Amino acid sequence: MHVGSTIAAPRPISQVRTAFPYHGCRRASIQPLRTTATAAATTTSTQTHLANLERLLQKQSSSPPLFTPNPGKDPDSPDSTSGGGGGGGGGLLSALNLPSLFPSSRKQPEEMSPRTLTRLHRLLYDSPRPSPRGPIASRWRHYHGAADWAGLLDPLDENLRRELVHYGDLVQAAYHAFHSHPEASLDAPRHVALPDRSYRVTRSLFATASVELPRCLDRFAAPWMTQRSSWIGYVAVCDSDHEIRRMGRRDIVIALRGTATCLEWAENFRAGLVPVDDGSDNSTLRSPHAPKVECGFWSLYKTAGDRVPSLSASVVEEVRRLVNQYKGEELSITVTGHSLGAALAVLVADELSSSIPDAPPIAVFSFGGPRVGNRGFADRVEGGGVKVLRVVNAHDMVTRVPLGVAPPEAAERDLGSKWWPARVLERMDGYADVGRELRVDSRASPYLRPDADPACCHDLEAYLHLVDGFMGTDYPFRSNAKRSLARLLSQQGGNVKKLYMSKARELRIGQLDPSPAAAAATATATAAGGGALSRVPSCLASPSS
Repeated sequence: MHVGSTIAAPRPISQVRTAFPYHGCRRASIQPLRTTATAAATTTSTQTHLANLERLLQKQSSSPPLFTPNPGKDPDSPDSTSGGGGGGGGGLLSALNLPSLFPSSRKQPEEMSPRTLTRLHRLLYDSPRPSPRGPIASRWRHYHGAADWAGLLDPLDENLRRELVHYGDLVQAAYHAFHSHPEASLDAPRHVALPDRSYRVTRSLFATASVELPRCLDRFAAPWMTQRSSWIGYVAVCDSDHEIRRMGRRDIVIALRGTATCLEWAENFRAGLVPVDDGSDNSTLRSPHAPKVECGFWSLYKTAGDRVPSLSASVVEEVRRLVNQYKGEELSITVTGHSLGAALAVLVADELSSSIPDAPPIAVFSFGGPRVGNRGFADRVEGGGVKVLRVVNAHDMVTRVPLGVAPPEAAERDLGSKWWPARVLERMDGYADVGRELRVDSRASPYLRPDADPACCHDLEAYLHLVDGFMGTDYPFRSNAKRSLARLLSQQGGNVKKLYMSKARELRIGQLDPSPAAAAATATATAAGGGALSRVPSCLASPSS
């Protein structure tokens, strides 16, 4: 092993090259913490320091590597050395606090931790270094779901992973735009700080509830909590020639946030199924096989406000305008959302497929979405050519609801429809999932506690963290994942393992408060992934506020 470094106290060690047993070679920069060293330690020769450090780095883990996805081709992977005491070097090695960074036990993937202080430092800061997105022009339809993502999900294709994180960040921008100014006027244009400057926002979108809170609660709640219409997302279009060439088409995106107001929560609990009223014959609507969706979702999608059109009308009008504006170009329509936004995204995609003549390929990328409708609705969506990829955390309860109050739809097939009256079969109509599923697991993350609470399991930033680290069902968490932990710490500090919380405090990163109240009121200052953490105005706690 070759170690190349120059140490002249109190200068830090830099550019230490070491051979890794199963991930090839890479360069790592180790910055020691400032400590008080003894006179003897500061006069130790350079050769002694190098010898001690080399012996430390050569000490390998007694257990074999868990997984070798691409031997010798993973320059960003942490090394597999496990640190012991590593004598010598006096205050220098003590300053690195190696015992806590190099745990000797590697029993489970979730016990893994970064192997260098440099890597931990970078992950804990809000680093603007996402995984680079490569060219997908030749296969963009494949990544957009043309073949239902066959062969791309397990193990997860690296290009699809990057696209998923990219669309998830666009949903985060919708959250940030709303929570930064929840009381912004409906008439004034809302600024959205997009994480990808290749896109340009063309229209704001609003959702209107059909329910109202009792008047007696008006004096206890902020105006934005009780107003029926709220800003819920935006339509954007890719305007960058470079990005269009990379993707192989011009992309139109509809991004929708999740539940954030009292009235939206009230609509969420209206779980009864209602027919999809699209002008079909009434007898068809009364059929036990008629497409039906959750009452509250349908209300938020179709209800118009006093000063704003319905979400349905706004989306169709704007997408139709953009399709006409860029007629003749290769286009795609991508609808993405989280939680409530994921449910509304399916309704948006379904309507666009039937209301826009010769519609471009339409795909839905949803995160933590509940079930939207019955099997008849799922068949309708898939029959209309819409491709839906649902990212689901195995421990997210929201993805399992609504459950419905009837036996499974399979009962109709098992019992035989000819023996049962239509009114009985109609009561058996329950909710069904639509599209393909990409299942991640919060317990597979080496950073999250295995007993993370339901809010963490449903949080959008936690979802993006899991997607960025997911390689496959039988694979450990991706060792070279690049997504910063800063936002995860700020929003879900109480669910992050103590090792990383303590290191974040040592590095003085943000105002970290693990309490649920603080997590609900804290967000990043920018949506672009850079900058410090800052407080935003307190608003109604929601799964990803």
